[in-house]
Amino acid sequence: MGFDLFGGLLGGPQMMLALLVFLAGATLTFSIMAVGRVRGDVKRRAAGIARTIEQEKAGQGSRTLRGSSLQAAKRLLDYTTKHYSTANTKDMKVLRQRLMQAGFYDPKAVGYFFIGRAALALGLALGVFFFGPAFLGLTGSKFWMAVGAAGTVGYVGPSFYLDKLVKKRKAEYQSGFPDFMDLLVVCADSGLSMEAALTRVGGELTDTYPSLAANIHMANLEIRAGRTLTEALEHFAERLGLDEARSFATLIQQSAELGSSITDALRVYSDDMRHKRLSRAEEKAYALPAKLSIPMMVCIFPVLFVVILLPVIVRLSSGQY
Repeated sequence: MGFDLFGGLLGGPQMMLALLVFLAGATLTFSIMAVGRVRGDVKRRAAGIARTIEQEKAGQGSRTLRGSSLQAAKRLLDYTTKHYSTANTKDMKVLRQRLMQAGFYDPKAVGYFFIGRAALALGLALGVFFFGPAFLGLTGSKFWMAVGAAGTVGYVGPSFYLDKLVKKRKAEYQSGFPDFMDLLVVCADSGLSMEAALTRVGGELTDTYPSLAANIHMANLEIRAGRTLTEALEHFAERLGLDEARSFATLIQQSAELGSSITDALRVYSDDMRHKRLSRAEEKAYALPAKLSIPMMVCIFPVLFVVILLPVIVRLSSGQY
């Protein structure tokens, strides 16, 4: 009865059916328009983001000085890296090994090194060339000698700095390697595999020896990537540059090939590392008196001579003797 009354108000069932069809069509049309509008906005925003990313990668094109400088520096770095990465001479191999031992693991580290050395040499030479006569009063042959000396210092300075970094890291490795071996023995005694022991020990040494822990973590990543334990430990020894690490890699390889107990081998090698560290400490202690003799002769003995002989000199000069 209610449906008949509602149909009568609308003018019959045909009018109601037409109204329902109109509402359904209008709803479908507006839905399609809304979806199309939203998709158009998404496409425009995505295109704008992609265009912004391309402009940032291109350094805003060649119209800005910053963009041109970035592109030129990138081309120079790529050329230098490509040129020196293909060189397999003895000097290049030694340089790559020194960079790894100093903590520079980027493949472009060789290119950065040569570009930095050339830029530093040129910058110091130009600095002395332009500011030497005004601030240092250099003229004539002294001026050109100072320019050459500044360029030489800039050229060899990065190499000395690299040697200093290598020496500092080697000191950390030598100090932390016995602790590394002791922790490996503890992990091996508790039943952990060598891979799990390396992961555990690397986490324990992070705060005390961060560089050594970083190299252990890289060895773990190599093992997870598919390298064998022997290859990962050999690369680990090359990055550290220690004879102890090379002996450790050889020890693990021989234990795996011969089927002997790795735990017993680690325990013996750990005792050897501990004795070596104690021997180095005793050597430094025994060398201390010889090193202290020079400061004593230069700083203490002249003062003692003055204190002892000054009264005699004063009396001789005053004629009391």
